[in-house]
Amino acid sequence: MPMLIQRSCSIAVVLLLAAIWSRAQDIQQLDPSLAEIVPSHAALERVASGFNKWTEGPVWTHQGSLLFAEIPANNIILWVPGQGARVFMHPSGYKGPVPYKGPEPGSNGMTLDPDGRVSVAGHAGRTVWRLESLDPKGQITILADSYQGKKLNSPNDLVYKSDGSLYFTDPPYGLATQSDNDPEKELKVNGVYRVPGARQQKAGAPPDREKLQLIIKDLGRPNGIAFSPDEKYLYIAESGKNIWLRYNVRADGSVENGALFLDASGGQGAGGPDGIRVDKQGNLYGSGPGGVWIISPGGKHLGTIRVPERVSNVAWGDADGKTLYITASTSLYRIKLNLEGVRN
Repeated sequence: MPMLIQRSCSIAVVLLLAAIWSRAQDIQQLDPSLAEIVPSHAALERVASGFNKWTEGPVWTHQGSLLFAEIPANNIILWVPGQGARVFMHPSGYKGPVPYKGPEPGSNGMTLDPDGRVSVAGHAGRTVWRLESLDPKGQITILADSYQGKKLNSPNDLVYKSDGSLYFTDPPYGLATQSDNDPEKELKVNGVYRVPGARQQKAGAPPDREKLQLIIKDLGRPNGIAFSPDEKYLYIAESGKNIWLRYNVRADGSVENGALFLDASGGQGAGGPDGIRVDKQGNLYGSGPGGVWIISPGGKHLGTIRVPERVSNVAWGDADGKTLYITASTSLYRIKLNLEGVRN
């Protein structure tokens, strides 16, 4: 065999082995159907790092950038492709006159409403709010701050339904002690709430507190939240029990028949159910032991995107919506997939 051909073949073998090794490192395949979701050449890429302990709540904006929370630093970070990351907003959650006594003073989850405006789970700020423009000094609209006259615990994550109503989870992780016995905790429940007509609330108008609905009240630590693409189901990550739950969505926006969707308690590696998103085929992507778990609409664990840090949350981004962005401890990661995600 000519030397040039031998060398070309050797290079091709090396590249093939490297690709196989990369995939073996980054992807744990548990079901053959995962090949339809994750390309054979897929590899995890770290695009930003060096953040303070715990990044969270990513959302891809209509301006082609990514926002995510750096909770211990009380920051929202803006990452722009080709430009890197910088602080977008500080403070993002707690704004009191004395230093915060707890570990998580910042904001948490973020999502877009149907008009592309960023809505934020205020976490230590104990509100849910909306940016009227992608300007950290622009107008902010408070969408929820209390239930039946009592302050919310610490809104954690949120999602819009196509009718403009907003759903959010409210565990105590943003309180100083993060416990149900925290002296600042006014509500007995760690609920899941619905804000009817949140999209239609006028800029700067106060929340209509009488309309806030408590739709789930029997969970310990409700965390990540997402709808199925057809909005027939609402998914909740119950981080206290290390499980994902699925509820039927009724015509009036309430939910019923909550049932176990998948139990992650037997998984290997750091992490557990936290932030979740779905693709347009109905597969669920959620932080879990060892990385990002990919789960079929039927509740089967298809495989895991292995991440070298504890994963908090995920979001779909880039122009085609096929890149999954992953916040994990001190870093931001991404991986290119075959299916388009539901961006909300």
